[in-house]
Amino acid sequence: MTALLRRLIAKPWLWAYGAAAVVFLITVLFTGGRSSGEVASAALTFATFYVIVGLGQMFVVTLGPGNVDLSIPATITLAGAVATKVMDTQDAMILPGLAVALACGAAVGAFNYGLILILRIPPIIATLSSSFLVQSTAIAYGRGLRIKPPPRLADFATAQFHGVPILALCVIALAGAMSVVLHRTVYGAWVTAIGQNIRAARLAGVDVGVTRLATYVLCAALAGLCGFLLSGFSGGSSLSMGEEYLLTSIALVVIGGSSVAGGASNVPGLWGAALFLFLVVTMLNTYGFGAGLRYLATGFIIIGVIVAASRRDRTA
Repeated sequence: MTALLRRLIAKPWLWAYGAAAVVFLITVLFTGGRSSGEVASAALTFATFYVIVGLGQMFVVTLGPGNVDLSIPATITLAGAVATKVMDTQDAMILPGLAVALACGAAVGAFNYGLILILRIPPIIATLSSSFLVQSTAIAYGRGLRIKPPPRLADFATAQFHGVPILALCVIALAGAMSVVLHRTVYGAWVTAIGQNIRAARLAGVDVGVTRLATYVLCAALAGLCGFLLSGFSGGSSLSMGEEYLLTSIALVVIGGSSVAGGASNVPGLWGAALFLFLVVTMLNTYGFGAGLRYLATGFIIIGVIVAASRRDRTA
């Protein structure tokens, strides 16, 4: 029993869930338990969107130091705007709208890796540069766009089963599938091998270029999926719908227990980190903190976790 407990405590994802539980308890105690159900439901709802983008960012970060996708917010905005325009409030166009959103994301991912490969610039610079181009395209395309999502998409994005969002259940299944991809497929093994030692991966026969391309495409496609679902959930697309997902996607990966140095990922921890981040903001709102203090507190939390994770990586 002692050995089992030690192995459980050693799991990096456990701390994210423990922190989320503590913050939830503090919030509930402050309100006298009157809004516990609403807080839990809202946490699951918004954590769903966090996890979608967190999955893609996790795969990119796993590729090793310097790999990060900063174009996620712009991709979300562009995919949401294009999908909303294509669907044009028609239920029959939901699947074409989804296909277009995923295609927009895939195109951005391929463009990102093209910049990295052809210009030989660090991924953080390439994806940041790409984000300006993608956001400009989204602004030009979506300016003045005021189209509601198809009713069935809006119903699906907001539906609940006994207080549990249907969308959250679907994303739990998606996370499970991504865990299988990461840990049970050749592609997942190649991603991990590249993150651990790219030179050794090349010598072992890993197709580094194709694997990195597929990973950036996957990340951007998931951002496109998030934009598609957000447009249904929020009643349409907006030019600011992706703003909060830049630092959030990175924080999710770190807080969720994945290595900031790459080569080691943690899918279950993404849900714990997503719930934790949303509940922290909810707790600060409950206690009456202003927006500035909320951002400050969240920033300190992220910095603290990154420092702790870096020490863990050095001692591992």
